[in-house]
Amino acid sequence: MEVLYMTNTTDYSTPEYFARMKRYWEAANYLSVGQLYLKDNPLLERPLTKEDVKAHPIGHWGTISGQNFIYTHLNRVINKYDLNMFYIEGPGHGGQVMVSNAYLDGHYSEIYPNISQDKVGMKRLFKQFSFPGGVASHASAQTPGSLHEGGELGYALSHAVGTILDNPDVIAATVIGDGETETGPLAASWFSGTFINPINDGAVLPIIHMNGFKISNPTILARKSDSDVRKYLEGAGWAPIFVEGDDADKLNPELAAAMDGAIESIRSIQKHARETGDTTQPKWPVIVFRSPKGWTGPKEWNNVPIEGSFRAHQIPIPVDAADMQHADNLTDWLKSYHPEQQFDADGHLVPDLQALVPAKDKRMSSNPITNGGLDPKPLVLPDYRKFALDNTVHGKDTKQDMIIWSAYLAELIKLNPDNFRIFGPDETMSNRLYDIFKASPRQWLEPINDYTDEKLAPAGRIIDSQLSEHQSEGFNEGYTLTGRHGLFTSYEAFLRVVDSMITQHFKWIKEASEQPWRKHYPSLNIVSTSTSFQQDHNGYTHQDPGILTHVAEKTPEFVREYLPADANTMLAVSPLLFSSEQTVNILIASKQPRQQFYTIDEATVLANQGLARIDWASTDDNAEPDVVMVAAGTEPNMESLAAIDLLHDAFPELKIRFINVVDLLKLRAPEVDPRGLSEAEFNRYFTTDKPVIFAFHGYEGLIRDIWFPRANRKLSVHGYREEGDITTPFDMRVLNSLDRFHLAKDAIMSVPGYAEKAGAFIQEMDNKLQYHHDYIRENGDDIPEVRDWHWTDVK
Repeated sequence: MEVLYMTNTTDYSTPEYFARMKRYWEAANYLSVGQLYLKDNPLLERPLTKEDVKAHPIGHWGTISGQNFIYTHLNRVINKYDLNMFYIEGPGHGGQVMVSNAYLDGHYSEIYPNISQDKVGMKRLFKQFSFPGGVASHASAQTPGSLHEGGELGYALSHAVGTILDNPDVIAATVIGDGETETGPLAASWFSGTFINPINDGAVLPIIHMNGFKISNPTILARKSDSDVRKYLEGAGWAPIFVEGDDADKLNPELAAAMDGAIESIRSIQKHARETGDTTQPKWPVIVFRSPKGWTGPKEWNNVPIEGSFRAHQIPIPVDAADMQHADNLTDWLKSYHPEQQFDADGHLVPDLQALVPAKDKRMSSNPITNGGLDPKPLVLPDYRKFALDNTVHGKDTKQDMIIWSAYLAELIKLNPDNFRIFGPDETMSNRLYDIFKASPRQWLEPINDYTDEKLAPAGRIIDSQLSEHQSEGFNEGYTLTGRHGLFTSYEAFLRVVDSMITQHFKWIKEASEQPWRKHYPSLNIVSTSTSFQQDHNGYTHQDPGILTHVAEKTPEFVREYLPADANTMLAVSPLLFSSEQTVNILIASKQPRQQFYTIDEATVLANQGLARIDWASTDDNAEPDVVMVAAGTEPNMESLAAIDLLHDAFPELKIRFINVVDLLKLRAPEVDPRGLSEAEFNRYFTTDKPVIFAFHGYEGLIRDIWFPRANRKLSVHGYREEGDITTPFDMRVLNSLDRFHLAKDAIMSVPGYAEKAGAFIQEMDNKLQYHHDYIRENGDDIPEVRDWHWTDVK
């Protein structure tokens, strides 16, 4: 956009400058209201008709004017201080804010040339909003400058902190609705200052937009006094600055002074830390801006308040194409923003307002950090083979997968000192990632007690010192959305705490992939540990493998689920995790001592193919199998092999095919998932008519759903059956019929001709199960046959 008018002053606080800011704000408000209601007649050149108005105006008004005011002031400080700043819009359906302001500064038209900065483009801008085939009513991936959608409230500040880690020169201006402050995730995120290093990281400027109301209720924080809000924020480590009012002429200098003070405070904190090396946790500024909900909109309607009440939340005036009774009121509202002063007859923003737009490379709508990052680069990956175990004697050694993997991750940290981080809710040590602490401490800006604390420092690549899944996943998402690479580890059952966050991230990358101007993002890597079948002291509450089902329901292009059976397979999967883009990757990991079965070459085949027939555990060479045993997951793999051991001893002639599955979703049919096995490939593995005994880590319904299109209907799934207790590890498998005895019994009963002659074997399996039942209740430990079992080569 060519700027034809330039201010002749370097003073950004003159009455003349503020007067132009007010008009710019009015222009943004005009565009925002027009997007709600209109599809034609954008400059009101004639009286409104039903053809000009949408059939069903849909959207939100309540937060818009206040946010437009904030955005206008952020443009001011960008100009005054030459800032690298971007905008995170926490309030929910306030999509007009970022659309209107991106349109005013010209970037929207650069991205979407058909939405030009003239009368024709303005008409299209209005019509497309919250309209079939148009754009969403929130700050979606379609919106330039956005990286946080705000559809699900609570994550604005967590995402913001993730974006500024390792980006020392940026400021995330993060608007938080006062309704959002009531959510658990946002409340937890006030502790984010604990993890922001003023030397290496950028800054977040939280701005609480305190407009007083939610959908139909007042907000809690808005009803508290400034004194109480100050105590709340100061107690969490922030330095609040308060601004309040509904008169723009008075508010302009007040908010300008508040923002100047905040920016100068941020710069002072960073200058001190970077010049002295002092990383004492600072008190970062936060602005509390009180303005009426629905500010500048209708004051009343039908003798009830609109502005300053919950009724301003969505569409405040009842006008649509089928009901034009109050069209004059809508016209009066639109004309209150003086569009004839802000736009010329052709719909261009007038030159003296164009001059308020930051320089082209400083506009928040075009900041590259919001579109894949400032300097995105792939990870330098270690050679995973150098960490491999020698498993040429299958099952001989017992190791802990996560300990082995932690050595790989430590090397990954060393090779990527400024674009890889590990996040988690105080479980990194519990998850046995011991070696990563040889490469880096935890990042922590609170005081450190050398006597009681371990592995804490002001700068580090690990952030796991807040017991909040939301914070950890929010940091991970913000870091990933700005072109860097992360890893989030959590106990399996409590991944469900953030499964909606994962869904929102999936939706974002899916929608972003449809925008040709959007860059690709590194994949979101999530590790599930302390799984249902391996923990033995937390009980039923800590058992829920449903994250697999939840993620599998998403569009196949954007999700992956890996279930490595041992440490070598985890290592072989690692390049798939850390070099991928545009996916949500779920890795199911074991941290308990487990037998190690696969050589690194076998593991590499499993990782790259997704599954494989395991020749050393199969007895169907050059013949059709009698039964196919399948395992996906650590304990399913071990129990399947133990069951094969039992079957081979009892029925040496039985032809058994054993298949280990690592990339679970490759089992899907191609019409469901383009990566899925073809019908011919699937049948080569699983046959068309032989019984299949599938031992699975998750809920059984997922496997049945995957299997549904296939020809072979002889499937028996043994997975998590919602049975749990505080019990032994093996008993967790028994409770869910995932143990070797149930698997072996099911297998032999499924093979034609064997059920009748296998009575003694079946009875033996039942006797073992009863023996197990009695033994653990007497001794508190698993039976020796389980504890001491090792794989016996069947060849």
